Amino acid sequence: MKKQERNFTEGRILVPLLSFGFPILLALVLQSLYGAVDLLIVGQFGQAADISGVSTGAQIMMTLNGLIAGFAMSTTVILGQQIGERKGKEAGHTIGAGIVFFLIVAVIMTVLVLVFSVQIARIMQAPAEAFGQTVSYIRICGGGLLVIIAYNLIGSIFRGIGDSQTPLIAVAIACVVNILGDLLLVAVLHMGAAGAAIATVAAQAISVVLSFFFIRRKKLPFQFSRRDIAYDGRITRRMLRLGTPIALQDLLVGISFLVIMAIVNSLGLTASAGVGVAEKVCGFIMLVPSAFMQAMTAFTAQNVGARRYDRAEKALRYVILVSVGFGFVMFYISFFHGTLLTGVFSHEESVVLAGADYLKAYAIDCLLTAFLFCFIGYYNGLGLTQFVMLQGIIGAFGVRIPVSFLMSRMTPVSLFHIGLATPASSLVQILLCFGCMVYVRKKIMNHIE
Repeated sequence: MKKQERNFTEGRILVPLLSFGFPILLALVLQSLYGAVDLLIVGQFGQAADISGVSTGAQIMMTLNGLIAGFAMSTTVILGQQIGERKGKEAGHTIGAGIVFFLIVAVIMTVLVLVFSVQIARIMQAPAEAFGQTVSYIRICGGGLLVIIAYNLIGSIFRGIGDSQTPLIAVAIACVVNILGDLLLVAVLHMGAAGAAIATVAAQAISVVLSFFFIRRKKLPFQFSRRDIAYDGRITRRMLRLGTPIALQDLLVGISFLVIMAIVNSLGLTASAGVGVAEKVCGFIMLVPSAFMQAMTAFTAQNVGARRYDRAEKALRYVILVSVGFGFVMFYISFFHGTLLTGVFSHEESVVLAGADYLKAYAIDCLLTAFLFCFIGYYNGLGLTQFVMLQGIIGAFGVRIPVSFLMSRMTPVSLFHIGLATPASSLVQILLCFGCMVYVRKKIMNHIE
């Protein structure tokens, strides 16, 4: 087995986990640069309407990407467990069935987004000045959903076999392409939101092509051939059983943020652009816990396959401690120096100040997601995806949406107060995760499939 592929069921825990998670973090950083560079260049060479169009459209695509990533996570879990069980032949069948399944998903989602792009922009209450830009961004990125889905599937395969370095290389190259594309289409040709969307899709397509090239040249820890690419009802049902709760949770959480975006859009163009800028900053802030979440999923899945539950729980404690350290750093920067962060994405003072006000609430959430995301990765790896879905739904619809709506009705309206809905939701979800841990220790550890 090559060095990139890791067996997490033996030896040390923290160092291999961190060395596996660090490339995931870098890949997430580079992937986030797609949208960040779009907004950065649009903010410097466009108007507030372009910023609003890109930010609203990107939030919609982020929600769809979360839905796709949720289903892809099931592939990581199943593949990791099969590798832990030394079932290489079954792992090949899993990959083949996954390709067929995700191809069907890609076709359905692409048609829906292209047909209903205008209606989606209306539901989001996109400001009139930015309505056309929002629709263009949604349509172009929607047309590239096949590429986005292929990228998520390939990434889930690499994570399942313990390889986090290869996707990093592909994303790094694609990120450079995206930056060059933005500079050409937005800064030189002044295509605004549409140019940013074209550059993003093109860059992701290059990432997929490179990933296919890399995976064909790798010696995989399982058997795989073209004959494995076929519909398999048993594997598909298992993917749906594990992936649907994760995907539904991610979708509903994403919808809750879309609701907040719609509430903010109703407050005017400056608030819409400000929150859009803050959301891009928040995307980077959440990358460290997101990387730990993905690493914990792969690590836990392999140890579940090997029946090493003790190693998985030790890993959870380790990554929480490391993640909390990063959380404190990001809290300080975001809460006390928010204008420096939002000022990177816009030259309009009103937008910068609005974004910094909203960002203060996310600074508090930095401390909470250090716990929450690690727990989610752990429970995904255990296969407890229904609980992950439940806690996400409770947080989104029981806390985040009601709190943001109530705060938007307070006078005077404060983006900071609206943003407090997010840390309030995280706090409730953490309490649920601690409760589930008690249940896991007492009743599930000896009965997980």
